[in-house]
Amino acid sequence: MYSIRMLPRSSLYNSSQRIARCGYATTPYSQPAPYPSNITEADVGAARSYCSSLLQKFDSPSYTLQTFIPHSARDAYLSIRALNIELARIPDLVSSPTVGSLRMQFWRDNINRTFADTPPQEPVAILLYHALNSLRSQNPGISAAVVKGWLLKIINARETYMDNRPYTSMEALETYSENTYSTLMYLTLANLPLHSMSADHVASHIGKATGIAAVLRGLPLIAFPPPPNHHSNTATYGVNTGGTRQGAVVLPLDTMAEAGVKQEDVLRYGAEATGLKDAIFAVATRANDHLITAREMLKNLQQGKEAGHVFEHEGEEGHQYAEPKTSTAAEIERGFGVLMPAVSTQLWLERLERHDFDVFRPELRAREWKLPWKAYWGYSRRSI
Repeated sequence: MYSIRMLPRSSLYNSSQRIARCGYATTPYSQPAPYPSNITEADVGAARSYCSSLLQKFDSPSYTLQTFIPHSARDAYLSIRALNIELARIPDLVSSPTVGSLRMQFWRDNINRTFADTPPQEPVAILLYHALNSLRSQNPGISAAVVKGWLLKIINARETYMDNRPYTSMEALETYSENTYSTLMYLTLANLPLHSMSADHVASHIGKATGIAAVLRGLPLIAFPPPPNHHSNTATYGVNTGGTRQGAVVLPLDTMAEAGVKQEDVLRYGAEATGLKDAIFAVATRANDHLITAREMLKNLQQGKEAGHVFEHEGEEGHQYAEPKTSTAAEIERGFGVLMPAVSTQLWLERLERHDFDVFRPELRAREWKLPWKAYWGYSRRSI
């Protein structure tokens, strides 16, 4: 289905160039399909299945929580979350920042082609293109320019920290979380479609909490990375990957300094490094603070009150708002399903606390069996 199409001999050179560029994808399905009419319902179905399987394997909370996304926005949700996984996996699939940058550029090209109505024959792009067409057909005159800008914003943020550089401060970690996980939630809200400052404001805090928790959850794998991917394209370009990867500790530098944590101690002693649990506690507390703020805001907005503080990102790209046509309570009700990552994030932070903030405990990488019924309970009561 995603195989290379037979091309005229005269176009063979250009085709080989395109295929070489597509080789940087994290999926094997990356052949250009410049004619949207060639995308069939079978292609869309296969792309949907691929994205769903990707979530089930690499992001089980998002896979579980798709239940609470309205059916009309489900394809957009799956494609957006699948793209996030593809981007997050790039550092694990390459041993050279140069090749990693090429893969990031591949995804930029995919996004640009998708929004230019010439999507590549790649499952994430196909499903995203299908979702965009559905959004436009159901909402004539709607602009998708903001959606494109947000997707590119996620790619840029992922690329900045692709080399596992540490965050200079807690604020830098929050900015990264805003530009990735909060933006994922903005994208889902935009595909409902719902353009609401109140919903975006709550989503911003939940996304920051989720992003911070994701960094903590991934810390053991970054500090003690597995062997490099032997099926990567680095050998093609003569890159000497070596046999091992250099570990890194990506906690905020100011937090590490306050707790007396040294990277070399973490790489040598792991969970027993001096001050590490204190640093983890400080970072986890910031994530929990964002969840507390989101809950307080949600309660106020559901009662028709003010959020309680100003949305700090108002006026930025995609965050210009007209006077609402409905009440804030109605807007929150409409977008409530998008806010459910608060539940999975809270459950993980509670597990982290039970294990005394030892992020190296294998139990913290296991699937959360409580999530389905906790999420259902929260959704039915409109509580996070």
